[in-house]
Amino acid sequence: MSAGPGDYDFSPMTAADLPLVRRWLETPDVRRWWGDADEQVALLAGDLDDPSMVMWIVLHGRQPFAYIQDYDPHAWALHHLSDLPSGSRGIDQFIGEPDMMNRGHGSAFIRAHADRLFATGAPVIGTDPDPSNARAIRACEKAGFAAAGEVLDMEEKPVLLMLRRAPQGSR
Repeated sequence: MSAGPGDYDFSPMTAADLPLVRRWLETPDVRRWWGDADEQVALLAGDLDDPSMVMWIVLHGRQPFAYIQDYDPHAWALHHLSDLPSGSRGIDQFIGEPDMMNRGHGSAFIRAHADRLFATGAPVIGTDPDPSNARAIRACEKAGFAAAGEVLDMEEKPVLLMLRRAPQGSR
């Protein structure tokens, strides 16, 4: 399926996508926030068959350029999003192609994916960028997320909890 200008397609990630995602994880901008590429690829590979985690390759036109995952925050004990209502989703994402950064794609594909999740009944979507990741925070704000305060994640690192609630009448 191809996309027009400003449109995004979400292709389910498979094991065949791991080399592409690894290349993205090795870029300086992604590595800064996601950490060691080998460690992250191992985690992603391990989650490919986990029904609580859904991973997507984001395409603009036919060009893959980003990764996004959505997950059930209630599937992990003591998850910092576990206070959200049943059916809510957590998301994490990054742009892997450096030439696609700073062009409005981040906020646009995050908004598009959130809208997809709302269409399937999610009441709230949460995300948790590093409090010093101004680019990610700005993209999430432009995608309709509002800061709900800093919390510690499951690894005891500070994150900025950001939430977007389903539009009235969408459920």
